[in-house]
Amino acid sequence: MTPGARIQAAIELWDKIWTAGVPMDTLTGDYFRVRRYIGAKDRAAIAERVYAMMRHYARAGWWLARVGGDDTPRTRMIADLTLRDHVPRPHVADLFSGAKHAPESLSEQEARILDALAGQNIDSPEMPEAVRAECPPEAEERLRAVFGDGFAHEMAAMLIPAPLDLRANTIKISRDDAIAALAKHGVETAPTAFSPVGLRAPGRVHLAETKLLQAGVIEIQDEGSQLIALLCAAGPGMQVLDACAGGGGKTLAIAAQMAGKGRIVAMDTSAQRLARGKPRYVRAGIHNVELRALSDEQNVKWLRRQKGNFDVVLVDAPCTSSGTWRRNPDLRWRAMGPGADEIVREQAQILERFAKCVKPGGLLVYATCSLYRAENEAQVEVFLGAHPDFALVPLATAWTRAGLNGTAPKGEMMRLSPLQSGTDGFFCAVMQRGG
Repeated sequence: MTPGARIQAAIELWDKIWTAGVPMDTLTGDYFRVRRYIGAKDRAAIAERVYAMMRHYARAGWWLARVGGDDTPRTRMIADLTLRDHVPRPHVADLFSGAKHAPESLSEQEARILDALAGQNIDSPEMPEAVRAECPPEAEERLRAVFGDGFAHEMAAMLIPAPLDLRANTIKISRDDAIAALAKHGVETAPTAFSPVGLRAPGRVHLAETKLLQAGVIEIQDEGSQLIALLCAAGPGMQVLDACAGGGGKTLAIAAQMAGKGRIVAMDTSAQRLARGKPRYVRAGIHNVELRALSDEQNVKWLRRQKGNFDVVLVDAPCTSSGTWRRNPDLRWRAMGPGADEIVREQAQILERFAKCVKPGGLLVYATCSLYRAENEAQVEVFLGAHPDFALVPLATAWTRAGLNGTAPKGEMMRLSPLQSGTDGFFCAVMQRGG
């Protein structure tokens, strides 16, 4: 593709992101799937630009408002080329040439915007701190309450694209052997800091060429997600319930800890989400997972009969996903589901529903990928206040019992962030039922 054609494709994709009600990563995949004529390098360049534009959304918007420009996909591109890439004004105008597959020529207003932005930088000392931090207005108060004086540094870390984390499927391979197998295919990885089964690739890698992913030898999973599964401390022969299993990422990790022995029940409100895990379990060589969708009334009745039946119940609750902003930058600005207050109510209901399934002496593990206290510590505190038969297991104790590396983060509950732990933002509390 010509440079102009790449720019036009990025403008089209940006427009679709704001007019479609689906996540950015899904829409980007769909966009390229129906445009197979776009080569791999062009796809990467287009996607990289659009993701960068999303990571600079508030700052570019501030500049457009400052120069009195309309906020359109084309002016967003003008701002990105000028403020972030520092493309000289004549070259920007050349990209908007109106040639075949290139953007139409600049309008008079767009030319004025280009003139006003020329020579400026995407970051300005005159910007409010929240704009520089790319923090949505509705999230600022909650995040300042969590991060305190570290707000700016924490938010800056969430603007850095996430590395690729992998998990060695210990049913098939050790972590050391996985690192060696990947190295033979030219993929360099290093052990993760905390997860004893995690690997991290520092840059962009092509896993498809190794065949290890297709063989179920490794799985893509952020280290923070791995830690939540490991804190379940599941072992061979146990009865485990993954209450909000989705596509099975944590189910796979827990099943590997169980070495194929015992039983893990994966539940979700969506049968379609659960079905996405089936081929993953087959690839991983896991045969002790039982799928039960709550959309089926028979499974609802089954759940009512499970009081006190499970050694471990994991509630990886639906949440605002604010901890995944470095990976999904569009979630800062696009509401993709219920509001925060509704989510908090739903989380409490799910905890209440599944806590009954924990046997005396068993563990209830509550987790989110949210940064907000209302979805995390506050949720656990309310639950424990209403359920004196459950007690919080101190994080240091749970960390050691799970065999995790390094020192546990400070506090009685686990809170991770890109700045503090090099992972996505995660929360986890381990509770034990008395008896």
